[in-house]
Amino acid sequence: MKSVVCFGEVMARLQPPGHLRFRQVMPGTLELTFAGAEANAAVTIAALDGEARFVTALPRHELAEACLANLRAARVSVGDVVLSDEGRLGLYFVEAGANQRAGNVLYDREGSAFCRAGPEAYDWPRLLRGASWLHTTGIAAAVSREAAEATLAAVAAARAAGVRVSFDINHRRKLWRWDPACEREELARRTLARILPVVDLLSGNPDDLAHAAGVAPPAARAEADNGPAALTALARAVVAKFPNVRRVAIGLRDGVSATHQRSGALLYAADADRAWLAPCVDGRFRPYEIAHVVDRLGTGDALAGALLFALETPELAAPETAIGFAAAAACLAHSIHGDFNYVTRAEVEALQHGGNGGGVSR
Repeated sequence: MKSVVCFGEVMARLQPPGHLRFRQVMPGTLELTFAGAEANAAVTIAALDGEARFVTALPRHELAEACLANLRAARVSVGDVVLSDEGRLGLYFVEAGANQRAGNVLYDREGSAFCRAGPEAYDWPRLLRGASWLHTTGIAAAVSREAAEATLAAVAAARAAGVRVSFDINHRRKLWRWDPACEREELARRTLARILPVVDLLSGNPDDLAHAAGVAPPAARAEADNGPAALTALARAVVAKFPNVRRVAIGLRDGVSATHQRSGALLYAADADRAWLAPCVDGRFRPYEIAHVVDRLGTGDALAGALLFALETPELAAPETAIGFAAAAACLAHSIHGDFNYVTRAEVEALQHGGNGGGVSR
């Protein structure tokens, strides 16, 4: 496959061990890993033996070098990362949920090198050379005015270069604060309205896609009898508003509790005017039953990355196969601690074709 260029911010992720709460461990010890929606997608592509290049801006210091080393170890190309003498490394803090207690994320990103880097920091004609896709998300546009303009420049350059654009809405209500004169939801809607007209593959959950299209979210989920029809209608509404979008991927999640999730996905192809759900058993949608979630953060990025890999791999590219592969990868991501999804293509295909992971490979 040709390379996928992923653009966005990578941060240090800080979390209490296990399911402890902040007040139980601070002052004390927090676990540090690295994370970020677009970097997560790049790691998934590389883990599946695809070629992923990650573009971001980082401060020029030892913590950033450790972050880059971590990405290199995951086989992600980071040679095009911009190193800056201004700004800092963004942070986010995670308190893992358990049972009926929800998880919590706190962002500390303002003033980061990525937030301060505007469109002039990136040489997109060079960065996109040889790429098949540019992948970015709504998070990249949400963190600052400069980052939003850089994201707009990236997708415009991709369109001009004939590189397809993959965009995951990834709406984060705690972000979108860079224009105090505009209410957050309206700021997100206005910015997305400038990005989505050049997107080829649009991903998101039902609520985020409905928000972007300006329609009411479907009342029924895919588990219900009329769920597939409602979700297909939502995808059609997105394409009607943004006719350039050729595929819509919808991540489906039913949270029984913080540690028990049901997971699946839908892919709509505008050319065929048809949607495919995954996973299916005997032609009916049967979401993956994940009764012990290790870590749910980054699982949507695993879906996006695996879908791009599948669409660029001839034997996986058929819509039904591609979304089945992506849904299986997202399911397995729930078993990995941290945002990065270190699962192999063989593991994904084993689950996709009916393996349940109950045994031990010896």
